[in-house]
Amino acid sequence: MPLTQDDVLAALRTVMDPDLNRDLVSLNMVKGVDVQGDEVRIHIELTTPACPMKDRIRNDIQAAVRKAGAERNQPVGTVEVEFSADVRSPQQKMQGKDNPLPGVKHVIAIGAGKGGVGKSTVAVNVAVGLARMGATVGLLDGDIYGPSGPTMLGLHDAQPRMVDEKTLLPFETCGIKAMTIGKLVPPDKALIWRGPMAHGAFRQLALQTAWGELDYLIVDLPPGTGDVPLSLAQMLPLSGAVVVCTPQRVAQDDARRAVRMFQQLGVEVLGVIENMSYFIGDDGKEYDLFGRGGAELFAQGMNLPFLGALPIHMDLRANCDNGQPLKNWESNETLASELDTICRNLASQISIATMAGRYVQPTLSVR
Repeated sequence: MPLTQDDVLAALRTVMDPDLNRDLVSLNMVKGVDVQGDEVRIHIELTTPACPMKDRIRNDIQAAVRKAGAERNQPVGTVEVEFSADVRSPQQKMQGKDNPLPGVKHVIAIGAGKGGVGKSTVAVNVAVGLARMGATVGLLDGDIYGPSGPTMLGLHDAQPRMVDEKTLLPFETCGIKAMTIGKLVPPDKALIWRGPMAHGAFRQLALQTAWGELDYLIVDLPPGTGDVPLSLAQMLPLSGAVVVCTPQRVAQDDARRAVRMFQQLGVEVLGVIENMSYFIGDDGKEYDLFGRGGAELFAQGMNLPFLGALPIHMDLRANCDNGQPLKNWESNETLASELDTICRNLASQISIATMAGRYVQPTLSVR
């Protein structure tokens, strides 16, 4: 007698999610099992659109089902595994008019306590990297005082377009959707704005852009703990935040303040990224200019996930200056590997946070 649905479900109870260390059935990730003779089709709902463990999960499922067939002397032919990612996010848990971005599943803030640590470089490459992994991604250049989006995304000749009198159409470039204040004001204009003006500009960029359906909206914040991070945390239900830090102690001190800000706002800190971790010279050697590993130790000290490290690499600088971030995956194997590691680790942390149900609507009490 061929395997039954119950047999397949029993086999799936032995397959563990690599991030959550629980079986697929108890996690309610199994959304369908169809057995037709020796052919088995299984529908799995992933915890994040760009799941870094998709291939491993598929292989584990196929092995478990074939093992179950062998134990019952019923060889299994095709084991087809279909994936989807329809886990409700903080955005989708908001009801009706209270949901400001109903089509966006996850909003991820990328911040830093200190300027000049490469936060925008990280934000751009994380957005592009997640898109390369199969997710639909938007990038909001929220650094309204020093927007880097036009340069890093090659938007010099792009002109802003409107859906209607109040809604902006995002730019589509490098496989992502993007919006930046840098394309809405003259390129050499100094943005000298007080708090209310900064809040208004950020609100327009975030809420009056036609983002459509997105798996992730990456938000590049200005450095520090000022008006824009506060506006973001109060305006949108964040899936979490990432803090960028260079290895030096002085950068760690400011990064600690950024972490505390997000924690005070009730925003999950998904991890720390070490930028400018080391330098790769023309000779191919690695040089620890700023004390490699400092940000990783900082993350361990604050009990935060360490998402990975990016080197000072001439290709990284040149590709971002030229508005061609996709070339970071083509020009150097080491650089591509580091970027993919960061994106996979971030997707894993979002997955863990999603299933743990740790999202909250940020609030702030001022006393």
